[in-house]
Amino acid sequence: MKYIKYIIFCILLFLLMIDVNASETVRGYINATCNIRTGPGTQYKNIGIAYLGDNYILVEDKTYQDTNNHYNCNSDWYQAYYNGIDVGYICGDHVDVVRSYSTDDVAPSNTCEQEMSDAGFPSSYWGGLCTLKESHPNWQFVALKIDYDWSYIIDKESSCGINLIYGSSENAGFIDSTCSAYDSGYVGITKQGVAYYMDPRNFLSDRYVFQFLTLNYDNNVASTYTNAVTSIIGNSSFYKYHLNNGTNLVELINENAIALNVSPIFIASRILQELGSSDTLYSLYSGKYTADANTKYGKIFIDLTGSATAYQGYYNFYNFGVSDQCVQSYGTAYCGLNYAYRLGWNSVSAAIKGGLTQIANNYIAAGQHTSYLQKFNVYQSNSSSIATHQYMASIVGPIGESKIAYNTYSELGALDSAFTFHIPVYNNMDATISNSPGGAVDDGNANPPSSLPISTIVTSSGYKYGSGYISGINIGTDVSDIKSTIESVGGPGTVVIYDSAGSVINSGVVATGYKVTINNTSSVETLQVVIKGDTSGDGVVNALDLAQVQKNILGTYSLNGAYKEAGDTSGDGVINALDLAQVQKNILETYSIVQ
Repeated sequence: MKYIKYIIFCILLFLLMIDVNASETVRGYINATCNIRTGPGTQYKNIGIAYLGDNYILVEDKTYQDTNNHYNCNSDWYQAYYNGIDVGYICGDHVDVVRSYSTDDVAPSNTCEQEMSDAGFPSSYWGGLCTLKESHPNWQFVALKIDYDWSYIIDKESSCGINLIYGSSENAGFIDSTCSAYDSGYVGITKQGVAYYMDPRNFLSDRYVFQFLTLNYDNNVASTYTNAVTSIIGNSSFYKYHLNNGTNLVELINENAIALNVSPIFIASRILQELGSSDTLYSLYSGKYTADANTKYGKIFIDLTGSATAYQGYYNFYNFGVSDQCVQSYGTAYCGLNYAYRLGWNSVSAAIKGGLTQIANNYIAAGQHTSYLQKFNVYQSNSSSIATHQYMASIVGPIGESKIAYNTYSELGALDSAFTFHIPVYNNMDATISNSPGGAVDDGNANPPSSLPISTIVTSSGYKYGSGYISGINIGTDVSDIKSTIESVGGPGTVVIYDSAGSVINSGVVATGYKVTINNTSSVETLQVVIKGDTSGDGVVNALDLAQVQKNILGTYSLNGAYKEAGDTSGDGVINALDLAQVQKNILETYSIVQ
């Protein structure tokens, strides 16, 4: 059983704020792009952006008084969850309130609700779907019946490594540090996080519903396809590279889309999602196997022909073969071009058609006919196929493709086309939509966080707490030791540690500037690590630290924040000759700095 990070405190806080048996969940639909702030007024800090068409679960059905005399906001403010777990304030000018039932035993009360009920959607879907239907009468919604319990699906999709999330501080509440970290900054995700991203009811808004759009060629919007594909990939490095070399990728994509009955917008979105708009994956789209790909990982790779240059002239626009395991051992270029070599993709045309043929035959024709289903393979009669054969590991992949599709249709003025969306409905989804902001499931964690104040948790663990810092940590202490020590007091899964770059880490020597996030049952705090004497943030005390302390005293270099705290080894509030002497003696091993 995986432990929950931070999300538990959000769950408990939320349960305190609302009646868990309430018959409605209140959502705020965004009618104009605006800022999310830390308080009810424009003078508060921006912490995110709410885009036109987004929807957010409101903490409660009331507004908070504007504390800035309605400067740039004519209404009061709603408190809402964003990123599924965090709380912020949104100006009421930009929020349309929609009530959606949180249980699935409610009778329809209007024509739209009756229509959605007849289509097979339970009542917890009606609020979002009817809001979309009001704005887009031509849109059709098909209930895709998944004949498995919601909790069973979440259990299958929560196995370590099946779904990953980027290991940034914004995602702290969804990070599962018990699952081994993966390449490129992606890490394991908690069961609550999986439930949040898999729950279709969280994404019934203009911007995100396109992950449920059927991926077949649609004659209703065929006239928009050329402009749409150009809009999607026109500014990318791979498009410009091939156009300069006489090949128009837009034409190739459209030709193959018609032949294979696949939406050109989906193809363009998938290629852009996989290659990105920059030239980072130049080797995959240029047909040129660069020397860096051979030497970066300390090996020269000899392919089937015995030549290290045989991959010249091969292309891979879809990242096929570029698995985390392969990349960790051999590098992205080798993995992608080795795959292309084995499939014979030795021209741009062959690579575009070959990759698309695999997607059309192996995914779309096999029941994975939306971006959502290609990420979450749940529409299968054979239970052993559930959570396998999934195109991407990143759990936010469908959201990214959905935004690209929405933006493209919006720019083309085609949002009122007759789109058909296939939206999954699971068995036994009548739990409250989001009384736990991270999703509808409970992982049964029998060891909840401590109710002790975080300051007490820190000091009871043998460390020092104060002014946003955690100190009293011996030089050379491993990250895992700090985590286990604090969690022995605060409870399992209550600590996440980040390095100075903001990446989650589970091992290695801790250093000044690292961050330790700790939660109890009602709050969460992030404390910066201070290792006395380690002003450079490398985890040791050496000549570099001595030079930095000396320059700080002379005024030619400034130590700030945690690094300034680290330079004050004597603890008298200033950095002076005494601190310089202590650092020097520590290096000479004639004195040990007191942490």
